[in-house]
Amino acid sequence: MDFHVTLRGRGDLAAQVYRQLLDAILDGRLRSGERLPPTRELARRLEISRNTVALAYDRLVADGFLEGRAGAGTFVSAEPVRGRAAPKGVIRPRAVWQELATPASTPDAPYDFRVGAPDPRLFPMETWRRLVARELRVGAATYGDPSGYEPLRDAISRHIGISRSVHAAAGDVLITNGAQQALDLIGRVLIEPGACVAVEEPGYPPARLLFRSLGARVAGVPVDAEGIDVQAIPNAARIVYVTPSHQFPLGTPMSMARRAALLAWAERRRAVVIEDDYDSEFRFGERPLGPLQSLDRAGRVIYVGSFSKTLLPMLRLGFLVAPASLAPALRTARQLSDWHGELPTQAALARLIDEGLLARHIRKATREYAARHAVIAEMLAEDDRLHPVPSTAGLHLCARLAPGVSVRPAPGLALERLESYCGETPAQPGLVLGYGAIGKDRIPEGLRLLKRSLRMSAAPEAARSLS
Repeated sequence: MDFHVTLRGRGDLAAQVYRQLLDAILDGRLRSGERLPPTRELARRLEISRNTVALAYDRLVADGFLEGRAGAGTFVSAEPVRGRAAPKGVIRPRAVWQELATPASTPDAPYDFRVGAPDPRLFPMETWRRLVARELRVGAATYGDPSGYEPLRDAISRHIGISRSVHAAAGDVLITNGAQQALDLIGRVLIEPGACVAVEEPGYPPARLLFRSLGARVAGVPVDAEGIDVQAIPNAARIVYVTPSHQFPLGTPMSMARRAALLAWAERRRAVVIEDDYDSEFRFGERPLGPLQSLDRAGRVIYVGSFSKTLLPMLRLGFLVAPASLAPALRTARQLSDWHGELPTQAALARLIDEGLLARHIRKATREYAARHAVIAEMLAEDDRLHPVPSTAGLHLCARLAPGVSVRPAPGLALERLESYCGETPAQPGLVLGYGAIGKDRIPEGLRLLKRSLRMSAAPEAARSLS
């Protein structure tokens, strides 16, 4: 293998080669059975004598770390060598990072109702593979525009203009690695240390944690049947993050009256509204209201979108639409962060949109998710212990638990609790049931298992079992 050795000065070169090879073996960088360069080759690369390298090799053989094989070369000893642990160190992160925690991944379950995962079986993999392969054959090998691949920005502006009535030209769109990076870039550009950022309560935990990591004071604002309670937004807030199309996690859309009130608040306070158009693609109910961005006349709304649910989360494709006054700063922030995303993937998505294949995929997936949503809503409505929150879009459905009802863990059943989406206010008992990761045929048995796991701690006569 090609191993790097750095020599300093001209003193005891054999000892330097010996020590660096030994460190690499003890650290696990050179593993048991790996072949070292011949002494002549390594000596030529280091511009030292072959005897110097041979002396280092011989010492390592004598110590049992290397072994010579006749006619084959020199190898790291086949005997297991315990790697040295990296030093623990004394460097500590800022205090806020001691407090932040993201949920650990959970193993797959036969009845998986976790939130945020689309069904990969619905993804047009063969079409996508063909598009990406084409771009890899013809794509440029240079750095790209931090704002993203221009044909994709143009395709997105037309796509969201038609499907969501978003007013945007290609120059207003910035491509990101998912919605989370869009929020990060916005925060880097707008959040001053100690600034107050308002978020929905319950709401999207990754946004709340991200804003805190950037030095913001995050204030949770209650959400009711019409959306965020505008009157409860703190006076100090100059940024508010909302999910008006499909409130996360409750699933209810923000009413038109509440949208108007939020925009009026932003104008009075000279504030910014971050509109995350979460799960707006899959709709199977009434006609959706236009986004806040389309109602904004003062340039105070930043629109955030993602293709993680319509395509696959692993592709990390998202975007933001910002007022022109923010475009230069956001572009610079993207360049300083990671320059740009994968250009072949962006080019493939542009073709998927332009050829009408994305719209076709969304129509197909919407029919499937609507059927799963209907099964869950119908079965939940049959049980007095579960009160589903009305929802007509997205990949999950929320259900509040009746007073006195709790849920026991059940083997094979993966659930998310509404409490985990509450950051400040007292926990709201309920469940958030995703239906992207579970097939329609498995939903009934999964819900029967859920109902058997419900427990009444008070007034058991008020509950009836429908298992």
